[in-house]
Amino acid sequence: MRTLLSGVTIRARPGQGVVIDGSKLAWVGPISQAPTAKRTLDMSGCLLLPAFVDAHVHATATGLSLSGLDLHGTVSLPAALERIAAHADAHPSELIFGTGWDETTWPERRAPTIGELDAAGRGAPAYLARVDVHSAVVSTALLERCPQAQECTGFDRNGHLRMEAHHVVRRAAQAAIRPEQRLLAQRATRSRAGELGVAAIHEMAGPDISGRDDLESLLHLARTESGPEVLGYWGELGATDIVTDLGLAGAAGDLFCDGAFGSHTAAMHKPYEDAQHTSGALYFTDEQVTEHLRRATRARIQAGFHCIGDAAIDQIARGFEAVAAEFGDLPVRGCRHRLEHLEMPSAPAMATFARLGAVASVQPSFDAAWGGLGRMYETRLGAARAQELNPLANLAAAGLTIAFGSDSPVTAIDPWRGISAAVGHRTQASRMSLGQAMVAATVGGWRAARHPDPAVGRIEVGAPAHLAVWATEEPLAGLVAGLVDGAGPPRCTLTVAGGRIIHGAEDQ
Repeated sequence: MRTLLSGVTIRARPGQGVVIDGSKLAWVGPISQAPTAKRTLDMSGCLLLPAFVDAHVHATATGLSLSGLDLHGTVSLPAALERIAAHADAHPSELIFGTGWDETTWPERRAPTIGELDAAGRGAPAYLARVDVHSAVVSTALLERCPQAQECTGFDRNGHLRMEAHHVVRRAAQAAIRPEQRLLAQRATRSRAGELGVAAIHEMAGPDISGRDDLESLLHLARTESGPEVLGYWGELGATDIVTDLGLAGAAGDLFCDGAFGSHTAAMHKPYEDAQHTSGALYFTDEQVTEHLRRATRARIQAGFHCIGDAAIDQIARGFEAVAAEFGDLPVRGCRHRLEHLEMPSAPAMATFARLGAVASVQPSFDAAWGGLGRMYETRLGAARAQELNPLANLAAAGLTIAFGSDSPVTAIDPWRGISAAVGHRTQASRMSLGQAMVAATVGGWRAARHPDPAVGRIEVGAPAHLAVWATEEPLAGLVAGLVDGAGPPRCTLTVAGGRIIHGAEDQ
């Protein structure tokens, strides 16, 4: 059915319109010249933009935080324990699955202990991920379900688990989520994304994150119910078969080369400022990284890694160079291998990645959340290193394809927040232009997933119809400037994904 969106502002020109025919844009121009359409939606006074893409999401964990225990924003350890206790009282004897606590913002400057969690959780099995989701506090009842965690790297008898011990317990917690809980959580995530003008999400799945059953559930939901498209990734060394079996976008995503700064597990060349005994840890050998890239490149499958610290990023750059020396630059470029987070890249690593066509899948909201004086980055790394993190302008200048994501539930699905964080980066030299940020938030996500249509993410005839309509007459530059200054985002009145209305226009 041909649908006309009438009266919108496009590229600072009011009184425009677009016609959607099937999954494509069939016409764009002044409304006075609009062709006939079976359905007309009057969007006068609204701003029409390409729909957003969130290039890094964990759908089930996001949905659980939307509908369950969310510890983001708690101002103290007692406040967090109170929220945990209220949740436990409302859901007696059920698994407590939560995320979002950040001890660096609390006066106590420490994580809950296992005893405190046992008391607040009323003895129930509990898994509470730190805000970066690279460590967690767990209860005695949950540890009893997986005693093998005590033999793993990163185990702490006080209940704050990192590295392999954390992965073991997280798998146990994920396995305890009931299918109906999972389905409701995944629906909630896709619904929230659609409400925020997001036409597609990249699901970062893997054996240590969510599991194959979880991913298959989400992919089935995306095929059978309206909502944003789901582009699936699987993060496991050498696991190219599952990419083919499930029709995934790649053997990439959260394949952990290291951890995160907040949990002292991101791998760096020099020790942490506030923990001089450690510089984090590399989770793989150089040979494992190279072999994963080699296998994927040979199969023409997109590979990728989670990499945050400079030591981990340099390790991956060595793998890129080794595989390029074997196959040549062009086959590596053709795979468009991904790098998730890329928070602390050296100039030589950026040059390697740009030459070999890598995608920088980054989260500008990390800088908004943890950058700046006295905040987590500076606490963990010191002022000099903290100012060098998330160098978005340098990534763009190097020529990398950049895609914005949220890493939800680490930070919320909120594309406008990501754009304003990129344009208003706390380090001025790392700020992107508005044009660069908009491309990264829209076109970048499609390019990152190797979408075959060069027009995808654009408003032009023949392009796939991925659109978002915003209830504002503010020019885009003024809108984003207001966001940087603390104004709230506009309301999304309509989201279109692949020609289908997935949010808004319910009364039309």
